[in-house]
Amino acid sequence: MRILIVEDEKRLALSLAKGLTAEGYAVDVVHDGLEGLHRAGEAPYDLIVLDIMLPGMNGYRVCSALRAAGDDVPILMLTAKDGEYDEAEGLDTGADDYLTKPFSYVVLVARVRALLRRRRGAGATASPVLDLGGLRVDTAAHRVHRDEEEVPLTTREFAVLEQLALRAGEVVSKAEILEHVWDFAYEGDPNIVEVYVSTLRRKLGASLIRTVRGAGYRLEAR
Repeated sequence: MRILIVEDEKRLALSLAKGLTAEGYAVDVVHDGLEGLHRAGEAPYDLIVLDIMLPGMNGYRVCSALRAAGDDVPILMLTAKDGEYDEAEGLDTGADDYLTKPFSYVVLVARVRALLRRRRGAGATASPVLDLGGLRVDTAAHRVHRDEEEVPLTTREFAVLEQLALRAGEVVSKAEILEHVWDFAYEGDPNIVEVYVSTLRRKLGASLIRTVRGAGYRLEAR
């Protein structure tokens, strides 16, 4: 899952990026509203964490511009304001949730996960567990079981598996995996995806992930 943070308080932005990266998300950070709008328009994001008081263009205008362009990416607004009218304005411009500074990091992560579950069309109260035959992927706890036995994965391995599991039975291209698992600044070898798929096959079973030549990979659910 790929997240864009638009926050001009650099220490806060980098702290959030570090924490969310440790949770297994690919995270990009910008500190200006105009740059945030530009970045959101050129790359697919699963969620945007958007401050309201930004240089260049404030968060209200960024959110409105994205919605006017038909972009339905979930937006979690951050602000130092705490008035009910500020919250109402944020939600009226199209934001999906609202968090007032200072906030608990644990609460932010919980809000992020809830919005991502909604993004998948599962509904905010639906189970975050994907049951795929003998494979069980808990997207909230970042735990994987194969035939009832837990399989330890690194955060990046889990992120690659999650992209395949969310679209089990469908072909997912290497480019799509790179877009959602690695951040915007990644300039390494795109064949890194093959390395992680190979590792997942070794840990979970060689027949679980099929290579569709010239197209990508397909997770075979039993």
